Amino acid sequence: MSFRLDVRKRARAALAPALFLSVAAYFGWNVTQGNHGLRANAERQEMLRQVRQDNLSARTERDGWARRVAGLRANHLDPDTLDERARAMIGLADPADVVVQYAAKDNLFAQE
Repeated sequence: MSFRLDVRKRARAALAPALFLSVAAYFGWNVTQGNHGLRANAERQEMLRQVRQDNLSARTERDGWARRVAGLRANHLDPDTLDERARAMIGLADPADVVVQYAAKDNLFAQE
């Protein structure tokens, strides 16, 4: 009987630390692996970096298209853009042609 009582006494004494360790292990696992843990945070940061890069790429493409469309407006017709579109529409555009976009304020030729 004394062996049983000794085992039962030790089991009761170990119950509180075991419970505390299991709760601490649960929270420790969630800190690193949970939905809001360190690993999930690193994944969200990587997704945010990728989305910002995609956003910058989309804005750059949008600005390029806006520049091209601005050259074909009725109130201001850019001769180079008109020539480019006319060649493309009638099939005279060479695929090897290089088109360099520039702003109206850019000075292409040195003025003396």
